[in-house]
Amino acid sequence: MNTPGESTAKGDAAFYVGLDIGGTKFLVAGADGQGKILGRIQEATPPDVESGLNALNRMIAAVARGRRVTGIGAAIGGPLDWKRGIVSPLHQPQWREVPLKAIMEAEWGCPFFVDVDTNVAALGEYHFGGERAPRLLYLTLSTGMGGGFLVDGRIYRGKNGGHPEVAHQSVNFRCGHPERVACECGAPDCLEALVSGNGIRRIYGKPAECLAREEWLEVAYNLGQGLRNLAAVYLPDVIVLGGGVAVGGGGPLVARASTVMEERLRIVPPPAIRLSRLGYDTALMGAVAIAMRGLED
Repeated sequence: MNTPGESTAKGDAAFYVGLDIGGTKFLVAGADGQGKILGRIQEATPPDVESGLNALNRMIAAVARGRRVTGIGAAIGGPLDWKRGIVSPLHQPQWREVPLKAIMEAEWGCPFFVDVDTNVAALGEYHFGGERAPRLLYLTLSTGMGGGFLVDGRIYRGKNGGHPEVAHQSVNFRCGHPERVACECGAPDCLEALVSGNGIRRIYGKPAECLAREEWLEVAYNLGQGLRNLAAVYLPDVIVLGGGVAVGGGGPLVARASTVMEERLRIVPPPAIRLSRLGYDTALMGAVAIAMRGLED
């Protein structure tokens, strides 16, 4: 079996595949040895595991176009065991204890790496998004909320290799409908319940793109309170925001949330707050990065 970065055979050019395995869509991209995308494909997420695996294999074959695959990287929702490559994504209820690494390595004969999508997205920002800060915190505001923290380009992991759940912090929030604030994890007052796509729908009865200005101001305030906590605890150099809600809120959301953070942050220096330069491709490009470089303890 090939190690990351090794040519597949004498005279062959390296070809890497990135998988973004989402709850609503699959994205697959093929890249050369410099990470340049040579082809990509998107399909709706099938409901069951067998159909999902068949779709991924079909999509990999489509972007490979007969090339031998050097390595595959994947981003998927947690929880998962990143070392053994066993996945149980929360938003794909039929995917439970799936030995994805073993399945894919047997199918394609190359190294396969998988991690929580927000960790992978953070690596995408670092390697392909121009964010080379020593301490980089990536946050996604999408259907749910999550984050990945890099220190000198390496993923920060918690006890027993666990993934820190930055979205499930409690914040002093503002909301015109406090009775509607309910996090899917079951804990009260979570940031995710206030600023994620699902949380916004629950509170305001509509998707984020339909929010009125006053409602966006509430979301920005609550996000700013969360950024304040994260800045105080992690002391990142930069916080990058991605995902549909963040991209939809755009510059005004980032500016207002940054102001709230800075007004309430003491003792520690405020980090820079930026929107992702990779847009909706952050996790996909991160998957290409781990296909090329592997994952480290």
